[in-house]
Amino acid sequence: MRRVVVVTTGGTIASRWQGNGYAADAAGQDVLATAVLPEGVQTRVVDLFTVNSPRLTTAHQLALLRAVHEVLEDPAVDGVVVTHGTDTLEESAFLLDLHHGDRRPVVLTGAQRPLESVDGDASSNLYDALLTASSVQDLGALAVFAGRVHAARGTVKTQTVAIDAFADPSNDPVGKVGFGRVQVLRRPERPEPLALPPVGTRLPRVDMVMHHSDADPLLFETAVEAGAQGIVLVATGAGNATPEFTEAVTRAVSRGVLVALTTRVPAGPITPIYTGGGAVDLIEAGAVPTGTLRAGQARIAVLSALMSSPYRAERSATLHRIAAPGTVAVPV
Repeated sequence: MRRVVVVTTGGTIASRWQGNGYAADAAGQDVLATAVLPEGVQTRVVDLFTVNSPRLTTAHQLALLRAVHEVLEDPAVDGVVVTHGTDTLEESAFLLDLHHGDRRPVVLTGAQRPLESVDGDASSNLYDALLTASSVQDLGALAVFAGRVHAARGTVKTQTVAIDAFADPSNDPVGKVGFGRVQVLRRPERPEPLALPPVGTRLPRVDMVMHHSDADPLLFETAVEAGAQGIVLVATGAGNATPEFTEAVTRAVSRGVLVALTTRVPAGPITPIYTGGGAVDLIEAGAVPTGTLRAGQARIAVLSALMSSPYRAERSATLHRIAAPGTVAVPV
C-alpha cells in the first residue's frame, strides 16, 4: 500500500451553500468521501483549517508549511496531498516548493465547483492528486488540476470559474494524468531548498504595487512608510515603469526594503531592454527581476527571502537565487 496524507485547508472543494453564497465548512473526511481512491493507496486526513483561500494569511501559509514538514517526518508516508482554495493556491504551492527538499511529492489540488455540485470537479481532481502523490518523486511541490500536473513555480490561476483553472503561461505542464497513470513530461529546475523558518519568526510586511498609465509612486512610497520590508513592483511589458518609480526604488532599497520586479503581462520573462524608467534602470536601482514569476509568487519569493536571514545582503542574494530562471524541459 502507498500511504498518502491529505492535509485540508478549506476552499471551494470544501464549500457548501450558506443561503446567499458558498463558504468552506466541510471537514476533510467529507471532502475525501467525494473521491474514489486509486488502487493501492491508503489515506489519512489532517484537518488543518477550513477557510476560503482569499482569507489566507502568511500565518496560515506558514502553518501549512510546518504541517507538511511534520507529516513528512514519518518515513512511512509516500506523499502529501493538500486540498486548497484556488484563489491563492499558486502562492501556497510556491511557498511549499521553496522550502521542500524531500524526494516525496507535495500535491496541491482543489475544485472550481462546490462540494455538492452534481457536475463538480472535486472527485476527479482528488483522484488525480492522490495518484500523483503516490507515484512520482523528485518533482517538488505540484498543482494537479483537470488532468494536468503543474510545477509550483510559474503556475497561476488563469481562469476565474472554468474547470481547467491553472497553467504556467511561460512553460508546459510537468505531466498529465489519464487512464490510471501519471505521465511525467519534464522535470522542473528548482533552487536549493530554503530552511524552514523558525517558530516565532516575525512575519514581514510585503506589499504589491502595480504600474499603469498615469501611475506615480505614491502607493509604492506609502507602502514603504507603512513599514513594508518588501515590495513587488508589478510593471508593464518586460518590466518597465517610469523615472519616478526608479527614484522611489532607489530610496526604498537604500532603506533596506527588498524590491522585486515582475510584470502584469501573463507570459515571458522580465528583460532589461528599455531605459527611461524601464527594467534597465529599475534593476540598476536595486529591484530584483523575478524571471517568469508573477505577482503572487514574486511576493512569496520576497517573503521567503526576508525570513531566511536578518542580513540585507543575504536576503538579496536569496531573492536572486529564487528568481533565477524557473524551469526547463529536460529528458525524464
